[in-house]
Amino acid sequence: MKRGTTGEARVHISAPPEKVYDLVSDVTRMGEWSPETVKCEWIDGATGPAVGARFKGSNKRGLFRWSTKPEVVAADPGREFAFITPGSGSTKWTYHFEASADGGTDATESFELLADMPQYIVLADRYLLGIKDRTADLEQAMQQTLERIKRAAEGSA
Repeated sequence: MKRGTTGEARVHISAPPEKVYDLVSDVTRMGEWSPETVKCEWIDGATGPAVGARFKGSNKRGLFRWSTKPEVVAADPGREFAFITPGSGSTKWTYHFEASADGGTDATESFELLADMPQYIVLADRYLLGIKDRTADLEQAMQQTLERIKRAAEGSA
């Protein structure tokens, strides 16, 4: 995957944008929704979503485990939550929330690759995990994540 690669997923949620934002921006719950992230915790004194706050994300895919230490770059309640994962394959992950006429939320999760994905990761994806199209794979994972957030938001709306 090359720098500039993007992808997105969308879902309509029957809950107000502020509620959906609160769920998404509580990164300690991301393990409940993401098929790849198993746990997140605030680090470096951060206790919640704010620009500049950092968290540790622990991920698992097949036999592979890795962690990242993203930094929050947007924390606009009810509108947008975004963070950047540093290092090789640096990626910006963004959640947009738009109020819909029915009082619900049109939610979008997207990614943008800020640096080329290292070749060893591309090869591991393809030959060890069987992922031929990482962009399509990420879009499918984002759709799963949003569907799980939708269930959580609507279940307690």
